[in-house]
Amino acid sequence: MEHTYPNLFTEAGIDAGAVEARVRAVWQALTAGEDRIYGETDADTGYFTDTGNDDARTEGMSYAMMMAVQMDDKPLFDKVWRWSLRYMRHDSGPYKDYFAWSCNLDGTRRAQGPAPDGEEYYAMALFFASHRWGDGPEPLDYSVQARRILHACVHNRPETVDGRMVGGPMWDPETKLIKFVPETPFTDPSYHLPHFYTLFSLWADEKDRPFWAEAAAASRAFLRKAVNPDTGLAPNMCAFDAQPLPVPEGQELNPWAELGRCYFSDAYRVAINISLDHVWFHADPWQVTFADTLQNYVYTHAEPSEHVVYPDGRIFEAEPIMHPPGMKSTWACASLAAGGEHRLKAVRDFFAMPLRAGKRRYYDNCLYFFTLLALSGNYRIW
Repeated sequence: MEHTYPNLFTEAGIDAGAVEARVRAVWQALTAGEDRIYGETDADTGYFTDTGNDDARTEGMSYAMMMAVQMDDKPLFDKVWRWSLRYMRHDSGPYKDYFAWSCNLDGTRRAQGPAPDGEEYYAMALFFASHRWGDGPEPLDYSVQARRILHACVHNRPETVDGRMVGGPMWDPETKLIKFVPETPFTDPSYHLPHFYTLFSLWADEKDRPFWAEAAAASRAFLRKAVNPDTGLAPNMCAFDAQPLPVPEGQELNPWAELGRCYFSDAYRVAINISLDHVWFHADPWQVTFADTLQNYVYTHAEPSEHVVYPDGRIFEAEPIMHPPGMKSTWACASLAAGGEHRLKAVRDFFAMPLRAGKRRYYDNCLYFFTLLALSGNYRIW
């Protein structure tokens, strides 16, 4: 099918040259500016830093590669990929071909286990790199590397390590839904990227293509259930049936144990994911309903709150919002699918919003840049 990528900034009356300049300026700020989040270990390797936690994590590394391929920045893409391979990828054991989700900036691992949102972004960015720049010699044989990751995501099997089961597939074989980590029987709604899985169903190993088509359909159906129909807000984590997870026994007074049931930091990404799926594939008319519901709610009810809320809008007063700029960026990104009264005002307000500075800038500015790419028509299938 033909794909068109609307520029909502110009539709909202913003000069095309100013939009193009903003995209370039923000990429420069993220990768080379005073408040950059990109660093280099040597001439051949680089990383995105989670400035809030002083580590490199597969979330940010795979984000960096997706941003780089969209910006046609092959040198940065290759440096981040080499860093990921050198320090993060498991070459054996129950996590073979997965990536340790968190490393210190010297490459030592803080954790061995993977986080599936990293693997799916790595694979998609690698396929796009293959199509945009062509495959090179290993490890820059991008499409081969992407298929290697996806094969592990579907076919890895758990092993017993120190008396417990470790590893396994990243997608639940029965429901075809992505897991929070391979060992868990629950999911994170923001990990669901049906627009990626639709492309995996075309480009992954041929024998696995039916699985990815089923995964795309399953995630679209899941998101309909996970998102609150009155607010457009999603929880941070939930069961495969989209129901809230119970708070573990003995953790009733621990705010972090309750945050999984809230519209918290991870959940902000749901709006970007659904909106991109709408632009790329127009797969579900509900996506327009979702975007209008979200914008109608947040621009008339939720914005004054300084605290985390539940998907139904109740306030969770124990926890302040950690990433307001990132959250508001994703509300604007919903304009890609929306058709209501807030659509273009949200775009103009976003364009007037600066990048975040300071310690917590990494996550907010990643969501900001993905939104900037998407609203300007520069987040594309390659």
